[in-house]
This record gives sequence, C-alpha cells and structure tokens, in this order.
Amino acid sequence: MSTKQFLFSGFGGQGILFSGKFLAYKGLTENKQVSWLPSYGPEMRGGTASCSVIVSDEPVGSPIVSNPDILVAMNLPSLDKFEQSVVPGGIIFADSTLIERKVTREDVTVYYIPATKLASDNGYPTLANMIILGKVLKVLGEFNTDDLTAALKKVISAKRADMLDTNLKALTLGADYE
Repeated sequence: MSTKQFLFSGFGGQGILFSGKFLAYKGLTENKQVSWLPSYGPEMRGGTASCSVIVSDEPVGSPIVSNPDILVAMNLPSLDKFEQSVVPGGIIFADSTLIERKVTREDVTVYYIPATKLASDNGYPTLANMIILGKVLKVLGEFNTDDLTAALKKVISAKRADMLDTNLKALTLGADYE
C-alpha cells in the first residue's frame, strides 16, 4: 500500500469516528504515516458524522479527503452525499441493512454488507461499524489478527478493555461475510 484515502460516513452513534480512529492506529502500529480528521453534524448522536483517514508509506500533506479511494457508507444519506466523490476504480462498502438502493456508478467496486443486521443477530448491537470494517480490511488484504489486536488495544479505553475480544469477533464476522 502506498497511499489509501478512506471516508467513513453515517449517523452519529454508529461508531464512525471510532472506526476511523481504529484504522489510523492500525496504520501507526504498522509504522505508516496517517491522518485522522473527524467531522460532526449539529448533533452528536443521531446527527451526521464522517471521518477522513489517510494511511500512507509517505508523509501525509493534508488530512482532507475529497475523493476517497474507499468509502464506507453506513446510511443512505451518506451514500447519496459521497458516492460520486469516490475515485474511479475505488471501492464502496455499504451497510445494506440501512441502504436499500444500489450504487449507480459502474466504475467502482461495491460491497453490500448487512452490517447492522449481522451486529444485531450476533449480539453486537453497537458494532456494525467494526463488522463492515472487518470486510474492508479483508478486501484490502490488511486483515491480520495481531495488527488488529494491537490497534484495538490503543483505541479501546481501559474501562472498556473487556470489549477487545468482542470487537475482534465483530471484525472477524465482517471479514468472513460473503
């Protein structure tokens, strides 16, 4: 990987910013150059949230991601807003539980993952973000349990340390989704 630009987007409360922070820390644990730029809507929970992440082998000049290589859309407004900004040849990951329409572009690769349903069905109601991120990492060839565990240890607070295994299971569930 030389440089990959990611954009995560969804409702506040879906773990959008956590997903981006996790990906940034994963890059740091692998000695990559990273940037993480969160963006909140007017409300935190229920408003819009997006997060730009750049992971690179070279220094990152600007944290702004206008044309992502990878878009993770966790709701329909996010797909509507950002679908056209993905670079040709890029990848879109959509939570098909909350997004009923299909991507209209033919110059991108699309993965539809029912992340919210998988999270609910498997007892991880708040981890749809990690399920879809597991699929992202698998598709990119970046799914390595040791690297994931190291990054999770950096982003999960001490008082929530019991969530490490649960997050790892959610990532694996997403990676294994066909």
